Formats: sequence, C-alpha cells, structure tokens
Amino acid sequence: MSALNVHAMRVIYFAELGRSIRTLFQSLAAPVISTSLYFIVFGSAIGSRMQTVGGVPYGAFIVPGLIMMTILTESTSNASFGIYLPRFTGTIYEVLSAPVSIVETLVGYVGAAATKSVVLGLVIMATARLFVHYDIVHPIATVAFLILTSLTFSLFGFILGCWADGFEKLQVVPLLILSPLAFLGGTFYSIRVLPAPWHTVTLFNPIVYLVNGFRWAFYGQADVTVWVSLGMTLAFMLVCLAVIWWIFKTGYRLRT
Repeated sequence: MSALNVHAMRVIYFAELGRSIRTLFQSLAAPVISTSLYFIVFGSAIGSRMQTVGGVPYGAFIVPGLIMMTILTESTSNASFGIYLPRFTGTIYEVLSAPVSIVETLVGYVGAAATKSVVLGLVIMATARLFVHYDIVHPIATVAFLILTSLTFSLFGFILGCWADGFEKLQVVPLLILSPLAFLGGTFYSIRVLPAPWHTVTLFNPIVYLVNGFRWAFYGQADVTVWVSLGMTLAFMLVCLAVIWWIFKTGYRLRT
C-alpha cells in the first residue's frame, strides 16, 4: 500500500480554508449573527415565558439544537460549493489526473469543510454564553459529536456538490430539506411533548438523533438514547462514504 500524498492533501485543504478566509463574513460572521437572533427571539423573548425543559432552562435547552442546525447546514453548503466550484471551472480534471487518491481528495475537501464547521460551532458556543448560562456535562462527548456531525454532513455536502449541475441546485437540499427537518427535529422543543402519532413520526427524522445526541453531551439527558444517536450518525456517515466511493468509481458527474 502506497503512502498518502500529504502534499496534495495539504494543498487542497489550505486552498479551501483560504477561500473561507477571503469570505470571512459569509463563512463565519453571518451564521453567528443569524444564530444570535434565534437566541434573542427564542431564548430571551419566548424562553422568559416558558418553564424549564427536563430541568434545563429553555434558553439553555435550545443551545445544542441551534448549534446542530447551523453545523449541518453550513457543513453541507461549504462542502458542496467546495467540490462544485472546480467542477464548474474545469479544474477538477487537474485533480482527477493527478496522483491523488479518493482518500486524499476527501481529506482535502471534506476536511476543510469540517474544520470550518467545527470552528463555527465553537464560536457559536462562546456566543451563546452572552445570552444564556449553561454547563457542559460531557465536554469530550460534545467535541466528539461536533466533529462527527461536521464530518458526516461535509461528506453529504460533497455528494450534493457532485450531483448538482447548477448553482441553484446547491441550495435546494439545505433550504428545502435540511432546514425544515432541523426545525421539526426537536431543535426548539422536546419531542416528548408531541402527541402519540406525531411522536412516532418524528423518530423517522434523522435530525432528531443528531440534536438529541448533542443535547445529551451538554446536559446528560435527551429524548433518544445516546447510543442510538451515535449509531444513526455513524450509519449515515457510512452511507455517504459508500456513495462517494461509487461516484469516484464510476466518475459520475466528475468526468462528464
């Protein structure tokens, strides 16, 4: 087995990070500002009129959900644009013709997108302190779920960037699918308050497991067992890896 092409991974990785630095407001400031507005509206205005949820003040209860909602949308958008842009400009052929393997390509593109999302998540955690007080019960699990979610949805975004044949399609899934699923996935409420039929239906929403796994890492409690949340996230990651392997194997939307 040949050694990994570290130079190629580093070039792709830092090129993608450099693009984010050049568009710092869009990459970092804009998501933080929009998330802060959620804290003001839901955490302060609505939270002041609500009781605690499972012993956690409402303002603190929504922190993990808001971070997850931002992370999954930003990871998907960053990774999808990162691979779509070289497809659009034609520079993807230079990558495909170079001695760079699938693993090395993924480490460069997906690693950069995931890094941006992890940094964004940490910044939002710090920003949340300005609005509500919260204590993290499992800090290591919190970082682990943050990294795992960022990687998983960066892989998903990579698939989306390969599938899209126009800039408008890059926004279809984040806006019309991920955002509604995030709002209906227990971001602002506990799914235990839902009536029996809707509670069961909600369990088919994959975002439920992401939000509750992250919420457990914060407060040690959630609507779904942490091992189920972890298993669902890992299963989705494996599916994304399998699809990406097929894309490179067949050259789908990469060589044509």
